[in-house]
Amino acid sequence: MTRLAIVRQKYNPAGGAERFVSRALDALAQQATLDVTLITRRWETRAGWHSLKLNPFYLGNVWRDAGFARAVRHTLRQQPFDLVQSHERIAGCDVFRAGDGVHRDWLARRARALSPLGRLAMWLNPYHHYVCHAEARMFRHPALKAVICNSQMVAAEIHARFGLPHAQLPVIYNGVDTTAFHPDLAAQHRAATRQQWHIPPEAPTLLYVGSGFARKGVATALHTLARTPSVYLWVVGHDKHAARYLALAAQLGISDRVRFTGAQNEVKPFYGAADALILPTLYDPFPNVCVEALASGLPVLTSTGCGAAEWLREGENGWVRDALDVEGFAAACADWLALRADWPQLRTAARATAEPYTLPRMAEALLTLYGQLLPPAAH
Repeated sequence: MTRLAIVRQKYNPAGGAERFVSRALDALAQQATLDVTLITRRWETRAGWHSLKLNPFYLGNVWRDAGFARAVRHTLRQQPFDLVQSHERIAGCDVFRAGDGVHRDWLARRARALSPLGRLAMWLNPYHHYVCHAEARMFRHPALKAVICNSQMVAAEIHARFGLPHAQLPVIYNGVDTTAFHPDLAAQHRAATRQQWHIPPEAPTLLYVGSGFARKGVATALHTLARTPSVYLWVVGHDKHAARYLALAAQLGISDRVRFTGAQNEVKPFYGAADALILPTLYDPFPNVCVEALASGLPVLTSTGCGAAEWLREGENGWVRDALDVEGFAAACADWLALRADWPQLRTAARATAEPYTLPRMAEALLTLYGQLLPPAAH
């Protein structure tokens, strides 16, 4: 039996990376050939795997990440694992899953949306320097055997920044429960959810799902809505600066067509009640929300900085524009509205796009990779 360690520092139920880890753990724990241990600071309690909790004292995010990394390295020296897959930037692990992409590429994209003072503050932030240093050290460590990329975009960035060969950068797309996320959600939830949130039954309605409104483009979505008077928008997610976006909606005169729901434990009713997903994200290696939306039959309007753009075909299952191109998103939204008679075909195409990417397929791809990396005696 193969002893596999999965490293992820903490659990956030709204986080896409955490949802991937949960899904991967669920799928891998069902494999009789694997003994799975989660190494974590804090996580939800679930059956099917062991949890090893490391929670060293810290003050501030640099100390937090560095302290956890030291604790993990110490633990790995003490405990024999056949393979260690980290979802944190920790040098010395066998496999790294680059679910958050490349930090320097994220900073470069973020800088586009900041003022000169904001860019200066970002580049002076010691946490960003720590992450970039930890990332470079990890990618250049001789123990690293493979980097799991969740999009071709991320694989290309790592190759360009750090020179890793493409053979070391397998792309394994996020899996989704295609039974739970399904076009039938519309029949189950559309009428009741629209009534609950006071959205007319036939009003064209976009859905945004995610935390971190600045990174994921809520401002662009609101400006797009201001240019498409007939459309409503749900904003599902938490942000500590949410009041700013409420104020922006009021300033744009669209408060009556925007519903800020806050974080929601259950998002499937919103997939069932919406007509399309909008995610004008500055940088998102491959958000689960796009896979879930497509599986639920929603076409996706997203950005060139989103890995899910690789799956989209203009006017068939989605649209792709630059994250800051409000006019471009408004034009894409107008195209979507003009195709209203063809929305059933768009829903079918969206579903067909996600349908192959099941959780068992993701687990099979991971197991195949592990088999390639393990020495013969460990199989």
